[in-house]
Amino acid sequence: MSALAVLAAVTPSPRPTVDPDLVTPGPLGFTAIALVAVAVFLLVFDMLRRVRLTRYRAEANAAIDAEEAERAERDAQERSGTAEDAGGRAEDPTPER
Repeated sequence: MSALAVLAAVTPSPRPTVDPDLVTPGPLGFTAIALVAVAVFLLVFDMLRRVRLTRYRAEANAAIDAEEAERAERDAQERSGTAEDAGGRAEDPTPER
């Protein structure tokens, strides 16, 4: 016989020292996992609320910026039209019918 065969034959198989049926998490383990699950749920809910709020704020800011740009453009057109009239541009003397 070879040395490897002798060592394999002599090595005993490991025997469990603790009964696997007696090792359970129990009520304390269940409570800990339940608290972690509730905490994760609340954190996800809060995160979604904050992301939604941030998106709404961005949309509102974009709408306000668009209104301000439109108002500035309208004011610039009014000023340029007033400046041209005051600059000596003659209006059409014929009345509209």
